Order: sequence, then C-alpha cells, then structure tokens
Amino acid sequence: MSAGMNTRETVLHGTALKRNSTAPEIAGIIAMPVAEVEAQLAAAVAGGRVMANGDRYMVAPLTDVTLRARYPLVFGALREDSAFVQPYEAFERVNVTLKQVITDWQTMTVGGKAVANDHSDEDYDADVIDRLGAVHEQVEPILTRLAARLPRLKVYSDKLLEALEKAEDGDHEWVSDIRRESYHTVWFELHEDLLRIMGREREE
Repeated sequence: MSAGMNTRETVLHGTALKRNSTAPEIAGIIAMPVAEVEAQLAAAVAGGRVMANGDRYMVAPLTDVTLRARYPLVFGALREDSAFVQPYEAFERVNVTLKQVITDWQTMTVGGKAVANDHSDEDYDADVIDRLGAVHEQVEPILTRLAARLPRLKVYSDKLLEALEKAEDGDHEWVSDIRRESYHTVWFELHEDLLRIMGREREE
C-alpha cells in the first residue's frame, strides 16, 4: 500500500492508473487481493466515485480531482526524499530513450519519410527489441531504488520483465500493444504513477 494511503485511496489510485480495467488488473498493479479490490470498487460505484462499464472501471472526474488533492499529503515525504527523487529523475531521462524506441518500433524511415512499420523486416524489429532490452537494463536498478522507498512499485519491474521476455521470445505484440500489459503499456502506467507521486505533469 502507498505510504499514508488508506485501502480505499489505494484502490482509487490504481483505478486511475489502469483506466477502463477489470478488478483483477487493478489489483495486479497495486499488489492487493482481488476480493478486497472488488469490494472497494463496488462501494465506490455505489457512492458515485467510480464508473463501471460492464466489468471495467474508471474513476469519476471529480474523484480524480479529490485524489490529486490528497497526493501532496500522502506523498509529501517522498517528494522531499533525495533517495526517491534522484532515481525518479533518472527514470525521466531513460523515458526519453524509451519513447524513441517505441516510435522506432511503430514507424520506420523509408525514402526519407516516416511510414508505419508493417513488421515485415525481421532484422529491423530484432534491432529495436535489442534496444528495448538495453533500456530495461538501464531502468532495472532505477526501479530497485524507487521500490526501496515505495515497495509496491516493484510490481512494475516484474511486469516489464515479463513483457520484454515475451517480446524477445517472438510475440511482438508484447512491445506496445495497448490491449495487453505490453512493455509500453506498463511503462506508461508506471510513468503516470510516478508523475502523480511527484506532482508533475506529463510532457506531451
């Protein structure tokens, strides 16, 4: 559980990160039992704090505002802790590299123009996945340092490694497919988590 966050807030935080996800998916990102998450979500839906679409959940806009107002109180100590701030800033530097790798996965330059990568060039794809592996080697020790201060963040290390290994084994959907916990999907959620913890905005 997050430092200073109660169970309800942690579930709402996870729901904000996982946008339009199921209870087991939300439970997986906050390392909480599914039954507990389901109970919290049911209460939140009844109270209008969370919107349900079938078995998928999203926080209501006002709930997100309330949640963000709590972050300075909940995460204030981490924002002042150099042992957390320094690896966070290192993560942001690696994030720039990761964004380029994903761009290069999704597009390729042909005749001086960027075109969609149809993944017919196996050597090109293999090179990009090698670069993704290099990014992972850079970010692993950073995540270890972050998780030393906020243990629930370790779940991202596990999910990123799992996605990378599947991509390296030949299932390329695990690089950036938004319909699964691909490398890019998990990285995006991790980045959103860190931005909320630190009170920063995403640079588009």
